[in-house]
Amino acid sequence: MYLDHRKAAARRTVPVGDPLEWSTDLGPYPDALLGDDPPSDLLARETVELALIAALMYLPPRQRAAFVLRDISGWTPAEIADGLDLAVPAVNSLIQRARKTIRHYAPTDSRDWRRPALTSEDEEVLRRYAAATDPASFRELLAENVRITMPPDPPVTGREAAAEFLGRPMDWRTFPSAANGRPALICYLRDPDTDRYVATVVDVLTIENGRIVESYAFVGAHHVAAFGLPESL
Repeated sequence: MYLDHRKAAARRTVPVGDPLEWSTDLGPYPDALLGDDPPSDLLARETVELALIAALMYLPPRQRAAFVLRDISGWTPAEIADGLDLAVPAVNSLIQRARKTIRHYAPTDSRDWRRPALTSEDEEVLRRYAAATDPASFRELLAENVRITMPPDPPVTGREAAAEFLGRPMDWRTFPSAANGRPALICYLRDPDTDRYVATVVDVLTIENGRIVESYAFVGAHHVAAFGLPESL
């Protein structure tokens, strides 16, 4: 499982920034995989990981870092304190608060996991996001402090920078979906050499008050394949 893998592979080097920005092991979990009657092996394997990743999105960056380093990578509080330049009591406080949030969103029994339903507002923002083609149309959808993460590349922050980044003149084909209990957009980019569209990225959006405040860009064809879609169109 994901957690066992991370603990076994942990290294004592200090990651920089938010785990959802530096970890390339995290990925989107399609909501459709966990339908009304999912196979038992999916419940045993995927559901807990889906719940964990969704719960991580509710944690502030410092809590995420402390939780991932302690409970996933197996660091001691002293090591985390040294790596993050914090006092040990401060680290313990971050871990305790993070665990409380994780317990709320990721129940111990995977059968108790329930994905939040997308609202009509979420679906409308996702539709407009999929249709946007230029910086101006993206700017209308973004919160002032929007943040785009796309590990291992650095994040893009702020409405203006994000609108320019998203509105670059590129030829996309997109498919609305849902992942990690949030609206998602599956994106294919046209390859100019072959005129085929190549599976490129899955954007998982956080929407508040009708605006996109975060977009987690999971880059790579393997993330698209998790939705049962081909590597090219």
